[in-house]
Parts: sequence; C-alpha cells; structure tokens
Amino acid sequence: MFSAFTNSLKIPELRSRIFYTLALLFVARVGAHIPLPGLDPKPLQDFFAANSGGASGAVVGLYNMFTGGALLKGAVFALGIMPYISASIIFQLMSAVIPGLSRLQQEGDVGRQKLTQYTRYATVLICLIQGTLLILTLENPSRLFQGYDVNTYGQIVIAGHTTFLLTSVIFLTAGTMILMWLGEQITARGIGNGTSLLITIGILADIPGAATTLWNLINPAVGVKGLGAPQLIVMLILFLVVTMGLIAVVQGQRKIPVQYAKRVVGNKVMGGQNSFLPLKVNYSGVMPVIFASAILLFPQQIFSWLGAAFDLPFLVEFAQNLVSGHWVYYVVMGSLILFFSYFWVSVMFKPIQIADDLKKYGGYIPGVRPGEPTARFLDFVMTRLTLAGAVFLTIIAVFPDLLMNQLKVPHRIAIFFGGTGMLITVGVILDTMKQVETFLLQRHYDGFLKKGRVRARSGNVATALNEAADMQTVGKLWLVLGIIFAIGIAAWIVKK
Repeated sequence: MFSAFTNSLKIPELRSRIFYTLALLFVARVGAHIPLPGLDPKPLQDFFAANSGGASGAVVGLYNMFTGGALLKGAVFALGIMPYISASIIFQLMSAVIPGLSRLQQEGDVGRQKLTQYTRYATVLICLIQGTLLILTLENPSRLFQGYDVNTYGQIVIAGHTTFLLTSVIFLTAGTMILMWLGEQITARGIGNGTSLLITIGILADIPGAATTLWNLINPAVGVKGLGAPQLIVMLILFLVVTMGLIAVVQGQRKIPVQYAKRVVGNKVMGGQNSFLPLKVNYSGVMPVIFASAILLFPQQIFSWLGAAFDLPFLVEFAQNLVSGHWVYYVVMGSLILFFSYFWVSVMFKPIQIADDLKKYGGYIPGVRPGEPTARFLDFVMTRLTLAGAVFLTIIAVFPDLLMNQLKVPHRIAIFFGGTGMLITVGVILDTMKQVETFLLQRHYDGFLKKGRVRARSGNVATALNEAADMQTVGKLWLVLGIIFAIGIAAWIVKK
C-alpha cells in the first residue's frame, strides 16, 4: 500500500494532477481563514464552545463542519460549497419530475452543460438568500441561537448595518462561486471528486484541534479528571470498529447475476457472457442524514419560540425533547432517516428503466422473466437493501451524540466516531483511492490492494530506465512536501 503512494509520484500525469489538487485545496483553506471586514468572530466561537452540546450549538456545529470551520472564523468562505450542492440536488430531484429537465439529461454533453448553467444560476440565487439571512442573524444572534447574550459574549458585527450587509453578501457569494470553480477544476484537471474533496478537507481540518483536546484529556490539569488508559483503549477500538463498519457498508453491494443471450450480427456472434448488476446497500449515501439533521434542528427552535411567546408549556417541553440526548429526538431522527432513504431511492433508482435496458440488449436475470417481473424483482431487492442501509445510517448518525451525552466525550472528538462527517470522509477517500488506483493499473503498477490481483510488469528496458530516472526525483518531491508540512505544523504550534 505504501509503495502505491510512491508509485503515484512516478507517473508524470498523475503527479501533476496530485500537486494541482493540493494547490487548489490550499487555496480553499486560505479562503476559510480570511475574515469578513467589520465582523468579530470571537463571540460566536465563545458561544459555540459553551453550547456545543445544545440545540443552538448543534446548528452552528453542523453548518460549521460543512464549511470547514469558516463559519466560526467569519471568513469569506463562510457559506462553503453547500449552496452549490443544494442547487445540484434540487435540479437532480426536479429532473425526475419535470419532463423538460429530464430531456436535457438525455441530450448528452449539450444537455448536461445547460443543466450545469442552470445550477450555477441557482447557486448565485441561493448564496444571495443565505448570505443575507446569515448576516442578519449575526447582527441579531439571539433570534436563532437560543441563549446568546450580547452582554455576555459581545457583539459579532461591529460595522454599520447597510454597508456591512451589502459588502458581506457580495463577499460570501463570491467565496462560494470561487469554491465552486475550484471544485470543477479539481474534477477536470485534478484527481476528481472536486466538490466532495473540498468538504472532506474542511472536515479533516479539525483533526489538530481534536488531537489537542485528546491530549488535554490524557494529560489533564491538576484537579481535573482526565482520560485513563482503559478508556483510551476503548475509544481507539471503537474508532477502528466504526471506521471498518463504514467502509464495509459504503463498499457493500449485492450483485444480481445477469446473463446476455447470444446474437448473430453479420458473421459475428455477440453476447452470451455473464455479468452482474451491482445494487449498493447504502444507495442513498449520506443524503438522508443531511436532510434529517437539517429538518430536525429547526422545529426545536420554532416550538421553543411559540411556547415562550404564547405561554404554552407543552410546546416548550416538546421542544426540549427534540434536543440531542432525549429518546424523542432519536425516534424522530431514525424515522426521518428511514423516510428520506426510501424517498431518495424512489427518486433516483429506476427499476423499470433498468429492466427495459436489459431487455433491449438481450440481458436477463436467471430465474426472472424479462420486463415487468424483472422490475418488480429489482424493486423488491432494493427495498430490503434500503432498510438495512437506513438502519446502519441511523446507528452511525446517533453514535456521536451517545458518546457526547452518555460518556461525556468532547464534541471535537465525538464527531470522528460517526455521523455525517465520517460518512462523507470515508466515501470520498475510497472514491479518490479508486481513481488514483485506476491510473496506477493503467501504467502497470500495483494498486493500493495487492491481494487477489495479478501484477503486470513491463519488460521493456527503456521503460525500466525511465522509471529509475523518475525515482530519483521522488525523494526531492517528498522532501518538498515534508518541508511544507513542517512549516504548517510550526505555524499551528506558534498560533496555539
């Protein structure tokens, strides 16, 4: 596996793509640390540190995770890449119900370019709306963040209202559009998965902070209860078990056997081979958790406001039960994840279209008649797989909350034991490794996993000499990366 990383730098094209991707990711992280003019992020950071376990802290923490920490820093990238992802999801869902958009998807590159153009326009509109709401919220934080007191934490916005609102909305919209462009460039000229990599890097950016928190637990101050060796071992085992479970379910699929009938085309006999149709266990990915988390956060605030305004104690009590740690929260959360899992599969998975395509190309599932019986069989199998995937998503989504509420694990550490962030991180890393491995196998190098794979080697002497010459530059490249990494660690230590 480690030799695969070295081999990645021996291929000139792959090496340039890797360094191009790292450079653009560096630009994205720089933008997440440039604050908006006229904004003091320290009061918001203090409020989040004091209320990270409550509902208001959960709102800030969820959005801050997707922006890579840019929200708590009051940066120009505070909206993150989420408006672009929201616009993409909207058009993806609308394509399933609007015939005009569905036809554009089937028109090839021209139609996809048109959909991309519409998505960009929608991204600008969403940025303008979200940017305005965010600035208005920061000017009056008590409207959204329950328990925020200006006298205790301080004023977040320290500039004039009109000027700050106009300039900040422009900066926030421009920041999201820059991130969108960076993601598209990484997808086209880098190693792929540009938008997903931007989110993943933002999530992993909190690893140094989590490591610092863990170190403070292992070496606590005098009079403070720390983390003993047995608890540390249990946490490491839990982390490994959760990570392995995530990889198993993300990669898990049921292979439906497909057999193609032989066809005579001219003087050639085509078809007759056996294949399979992969149906993923977690077909909907992380989307049900994102939808459920976003929807569940706002009723708590609304019911709390209504109960306080109209003196309705039962609404206030119900709002308190929707906070993480109560059984009502977990029941509603699991129900929403189950609903959105089936909703996403019903919209994106088309068993009738798959059955028609198999019938058109002479394929059939052994033991199942072509046409409508095949569609019913695929729908039955996907329904059972979706239930298993939804149960797994529910367990992963609530596991960090259980650690925080039951075992009192700090929030910065608990988020790496499951939840939305780990689902995204594991999925993106696996996809990225697959793409890099494709480059390696095309050039007759071993991939990241050697077991069960025939190793192909080039017997050309000239090729071997060229590879040896490339190896001489590998050490210099690793040296440059090591120097950059050492400078970053030194800057982080000095900042602390």
